[in-house]
Amino acid sequence: MQSDPTSLDRLHDIVPPPAVPWWPPAPAWYWVLGLLGIAVVVFLLRVFMHWQRNRYRREALAEFAKHEVKLHDASQRGGALIALAELLKQTAVTAFPREDVASLTGTSWDSFLDRTVSKKAFVEGNGSLLETAAYDPRSISKVDETKARELARQVRDWLAHHQVDIYQGGAA
Repeated sequence: MQSDPTSLDRLHDIVPPPAVPWWPPAPAWYWVLGLLGIAVVVFLLRVFMHWQRNRYRREALAEFAKHEVKLHDASQRGGALIALAELLKQTAVTAFPREDVASLTGTSWDSFLDRTVSKKAFVEGNGSLLETAAYDPRSISKVDETKARELARQVRDWLAHHQVDIYQGGAA
């Protein structure tokens, strides 16, 4: 007895093809991964260079913290303010061209500080105390703690936020 060729008993299940493997990827994915790798390396390099460029800023802020604690003590306040004025000048000479910054004094120094931080904190604030600290150390010891703290806050803000890239040069 011959079986019927159209019988449903002779049917087999459909065999699906194997799944498409994830690896190896198509050649275009190698290019995408390569470009992504280059982008990551460039990003990390830029972050590292930015971190290196701001080393002087981190060192200045660490030095600032040492002097800031002395502002509480009236006997050390004058010395601390003198040290803050020196630190500010040293940091500015490090960050900006020496020939533009080293000779600045008085209101030109205050306006330079304001210009590089985009505020009017020194010209309109306690910036004159910086000049007093540099040229009349005896009178600076008589500064009260409130003014000293305000000046210290301005100095800390400048150290942390001055912008070298907006500096136009010159002593104007």
